[in-house]
Amino acid sequence: MCGIAGEIRFDSTPADTGALGRMLEVLAPRGPDGSGIVARGAVAFGHRRLKIIDLSEKAAQPMTDPDLGLTLTFNGCIYNYPELRAELEAKGYRFFSTGDTEVILKAYHAWGAECVERFHGMFAFAIHERDSGAVVLARDRFGIKPLYYAGVGKGVRFASSLPALIAAGSVDTEIDRDALHHYMSFHAVVPPPRTILRGVRKLPPATVRRYAPDGSFADRVYWAPPYERRAEDAGLSAEDWRDRVLASLRTAVKRRMVADVPVGVLLSGGVDSSVIVGLLAEEGQKDLMTFSIGFEEANGEKGDEFVYSDLIAETFSTDHHKIFVPSADLMDALPATVHAMSEPMVSYDNIGFFLLSREVAKHIKVVQSGQGADEVFAGYHWYPPLAASNDVVSDYAKVFFDRSHEVLKTQLAPEWIAETDASRTFVARHLLASGAATPVDRALRLDSQVMLVDDPVKRVDNMTMAWGLEARVPFLDHELVELAATIPPEFKLAGGGKGVLKEAARLVVPSAVIDRKKGYFPVPQLKYISGPYLDMVRDVLGSEPARARGLFRPEWLETLYADPAAHITPLRGSELWQAALLEMWLQSHRI
Repeated sequence: MCGIAGEIRFDSTPADTGALGRMLEVLAPRGPDGSGIVARGAVAFGHRRLKIIDLSEKAAQPMTDPDLGLTLTFNGCIYNYPELRAELEAKGYRFFSTGDTEVILKAYHAWGAECVERFHGMFAFAIHERDSGAVVLARDRFGIKPLYYAGVGKGVRFASSLPALIAAGSVDTEIDRDALHHYMSFHAVVPPPRTILRGVRKLPPATVRRYAPDGSFADRVYWAPPYERRAEDAGLSAEDWRDRVLASLRTAVKRRMVADVPVGVLLSGGVDSSVIVGLLAEEGQKDLMTFSIGFEEANGEKGDEFVYSDLIAETFSTDHHKIFVPSADLMDALPATVHAMSEPMVSYDNIGFFLLSREVAKHIKVVQSGQGADEVFAGYHWYPPLAASNDVVSDYAKVFFDRSHEVLKTQLAPEWIAETDASRTFVARHLLASGAATPVDRALRLDSQVMLVDDPVKRVDNMTMAWGLEARVPFLDHELVELAATIPPEFKLAGGGKGVLKEAARLVVPSAVIDRKKGYFPVPQLKYISGPYLDMVRDVLGSEPARARGLFRPEWLETLYADPAAHITPLRGSELWQAALLEMWLQSHRI
């Protein structure tokens, strides 16, 4: 929901509303229903609106409450806003609108920055305190809603997308070598605060930052659940955990139905999205819209999972929309897909979500989606081997990293190599931190708090918001995740992964969807690059801007061109696509 931007000056000069306007132009697809700017001296906020809750102009943003002396620009949705509003009204607060935006303003006044701990939802927001001159930035627990920032002289700008900050001007666009290391090694995951550009950073999830008028700031991390067992849970059976998970997931799905417009589901045909459809049907949802997408097969690999999405649609009598994308259409949509990325993202899913969102946005404005289940309930293939690990850092790197630091030295040009093994250093620090009981717990914590944020979650936000579509992710309900973190790993690893979730799903959806081989969002043309796709990536990597940048060793690229299908990463990605996608993104944004 929406796009936000702003500038904060620390030198007593007025904020640059021209730069703010340029940021809002870039953010227009995120909020096609309205635009606004509020400027007061050193602080200016901007907003692009997607109307989901309180469709009236009373809920327009940026929102100011002159009695409280607060101004807010907000992106996201607070699902429990009706309950919070009732609590605030009991404290004497009076409301002029009916949505969740004003609830944030009042909640901040009532409880200070700690109000974020009361919010169930996804959010990124900025609040300006008129009396103190301070500005507070905040991001939800999983970073579902993005928040980028860049220092500009004696000030800082922030926005919902990195390209918006570039459009505003005066940003250092030199490539960050450590971030490049992460992109090439940590499967394109660039952890906060870094981005691929040296001059742009992102606020970490579950963080509140307070800027004083002189530019000094302090951060507070407000959520970090323990991945450990609780004494009171000792002796719980698989069935006990199954029932707890199902009850919590049912609540999470129900919470995400709050809207003044219809809510649909992105239905891949996997267990995660299927159980969301089943639980919505349980709730009595009629004429529920569901949407699936498929692509042409390549190299003998099928490009759709319609057999499973059709089964769910028929079982629950949904209003189902099935989209098939011919190869020519896929090629045509690639430039726009890359341009919609806030940061370079290598997953093939991007094009699928982009084209699916384009179709869905013709019908509705809000969908639920199944992202997060694999990271929360141990659905990926790299978790079972970690159960017996005596060296979780090495064992995790072996199954997740695209390449080692030593191999990377043979692929990147020498001037672009980070001085140290930045990716392994980061991963080791996170994996070995206290608060996780087993190697599997450590990997799940890393994946749910870092990888998930800057791969699947960012992908879904970028591709849906490119079409003014809001995606809600019930598997990232923080209470559900807190519960899952306490479950002994053996219950999650059972059944080939996601065991406890699969058993919960059996009570809701047909077993045929559960007892299948794990599927992905297949786009085989981008995995087994050949024909026109090979011509395209050769043109990109051989272009004048790419040669001038000189990121990659030419001999490595020639090896990839000779046989792209022979160079697949441990996570089933194409090395050639990884290199080409980065260069395509840089050129798309004229960097």
